[in-house]
Amino acid sequence: MLEHVLSCLPEEACGLLGGIDDTVHYVRPVKNISGDPYLFRMDPGEQIEAMFEVEDQGHQIIAIYHSHPLGPEFPSEADINQAAYPEAAYIIWYPSGESWNCRAFMMISEGFDEIPIVLDP
Repeated sequence: MLEHVLSCLPEEACGLLGGIDDTVHYVRPVKNISGDPYLFRMDPGEQIEAMFEVEDQGHQIIAIYHSHPLGPEFPSEADINQAAYPEAAYIIWYPSGESWNCRAFMMISEGFDEIPIVLDP
């Protein structure tokens, strides 16, 4: 994911994570067509293709990731308003000093709740 995030700078990166239960087994970058460094919009055709790929791998979509190159490190108002998959976690990558970090959230009617995340290097 991080490699994809860095390759998309200065715009936001986005993609899908497939897996079983709470474990990611498949990362699928998707083209961001927004053209805005504060917004992501997955290319619709590529998003559908990615969803089928996840399914073909025998996985479910367990998370959607994107980056916030200019912050914040939590879901923006647009992220909350446009969240279309309440069963999926939302992972946000953000710059932190010289490096990048990520946090995971579940979107809820009141906004969002942070959930724990374990990255395997």
